[in-house]
Amino acid sequence: MVFRAIFEKLKVGLSKTRGVFSGFASLFRLRGKVDRNFLAEMEKRLYLADVGVTATFLIIEQVRQSFLNKEIGEDVETFVKQQLKEMLTAGEGISYAANGPTVVMVAGVNGSGKTTSIAKLARRLQQDGKKVLVAACDTYRAAAVEQLTVWSERIGCEIVKNQQGSDPASVAHDACERAKARGFDVLIVDTAGRLHTQKHLMRELEKIHRVVARQIPGAPHEVLLVLDATTGQNAIAQAENFEKAVRCSGIILAKLDGTAKGGAIFAIKQKIDLPVKFVGVGETLDDLEPFDPDSYVEALFA
Repeated sequence: MVFRAIFEKLKVGLSKTRGVFSGFASLFRLRGKVDRNFLAEMEKRLYLADVGVTATFLIIEQVRQSFLNKEIGEDVETFVKQQLKEMLTAGEGISYAANGPTVVMVAGVNGSGKTTSIAKLARRLQQDGKKVLVAACDTYRAAAVEQLTVWSERIGCEIVKNQQGSDPASVAHDACERAKARGFDVLIVDTAGRLHTQKHLMRELEKIHRVVARQIPGAPHEVLLVLDATTGQNAIAQAENFEKAVRCSGIILAKLDGTAKGGAIFAIKQKIDLPVKFVGVGETLDDLEPFDPDSYVEALFA
């Protein structure tokens, strides 16, 4: 039942990418065999979905060799689905602290969908019965604090914030103190949206990381990186640089409903061995889903 619900949401959210992926079965029937032309067309479709050079090469070679070995026939689409599923790993959701509040830091560049993803994540955790506190540490942009405040009020979530331009680490410190004093289950720490090339802002991210680690044992328990699916493989460079500043534990892949580049998830997995924990498949507060490889791949071909 849960699989079906997630699948239906993904099917709608991945409609643009599905237009590129679907049709391998009809393509095979048109060609009648796995020949050079079939593989060339298949390769083109995988590139259009931004699957990436490495992942595309692996899939093409596996299909070609398996057909030669008579391991597959007309069920080529089923075979491709299985190869794609094996390339991905299911995220295990949030790793909760054994005692005290669980701290989830959220990072990402401006425009990636970070603030909206935080609101969606807070909403999902509330629905799971968690008492959630949000820390607005993106103090460099007044709009970021305002936007997070509006979202927090909408879902009935408490927020810790300060004046624009104030020290983000001090906001994180105050939020940790409140989370401990008032028995919150989860503290979500927003961080300044930054370009991965802005070294001074990346150092600020490291500072927040140190502050929460001092305040709460084992914190941050999660460092989630929000990547914009519409940027395709450009997201890989962002992830690599954020990894150098703070050790990320997982990815939120946002804005999948607005792109035909949903195949980038395979390229990201090949390049950066980080689990995708959640995917954003729409604009409403309920459009953040736990990532599941089976439902994701099935939705691509639905």
